[in-house]
Amino acid sequence: MKKSFTFYAVIWLILFAAFNAVVFLVRPVIPGFVIVYDARFWVAWGFIIAAFIGNLACAYLVFKEENLKKKFYNLSLLTVSCSALIAMLVAGSVLMLIPGLPAWIAAIACILIFAFNAVAVIKAVWSVSIVKSVGEKVNVQTAFIKIITGDAEGLVARAKSDAVKAECKKVYEAVRYSDPMSGEALYEIEEKITVKMDELSSAVGADDAEKVKEIASELTALVGDRNNRCKFLK
Repeated sequence: MKKSFTFYAVIWLILFAAFNAVVFLVRPVIPGFVIVYDARFWVAWGFIIAAFIGNLACAYLVFKEENLKKKFYNLSLLTVSCSALIAMLVAGSVLMLIPGLPAWIAAIACILIFAFNAVAVIKAVWSVSIVKSVGEKVNVQTAFIKIITGDAEGLVARAKSDAVKAECKKVYEAVRYSDPMSGEALYEIEEKITVKMDELSSAVGADDAEKVKEIASELTALVGDRNNRCKFLK
């Protein structure tokens, strides 16, 4: 993050310096250009500088994100910030170079550009938080099947005899291809599946083929029942 933001800050500093060079070095040498550094000029100049600083702050918000998924969503923000920075340089410089044009017009133009930049950042940050919230909710809702699938796969690996391994594979396949989504309405049957998985684990450890077959049959039935309930709940 620091390295990327540093690159942006260097670009920002160059364009910031370029704007001030136009205002304080280029304008005075233009023939016939009347330079008046009154209170109105300094107020307008101050607002333009504030817009530049605001743009840098927006860029910082983009670069400070550590989560890779959020970084992906924030790539568009980087483009917006760069475009706004260039637009402020061009608009501010050009308007400042027009003879007789009040400096406050350039200030308004830069502030409007910054406002667009700021709104884009706020909208994107809001959208990212929503995406993250939805993603976390989905992860929680699919956690049960992921855990059970991992447990079933582990039982296949632990099986000592071919008969026990074959039954464990049946359970693994049933769980693996079941509906991943969960919810409160499924908690009861999922609790039963969890209990049976514990019983199956004990039977596999004892290499009791008959017991494994019995429990595996009950488990596949429970998983099938859970899948049917999932269909009705959608």
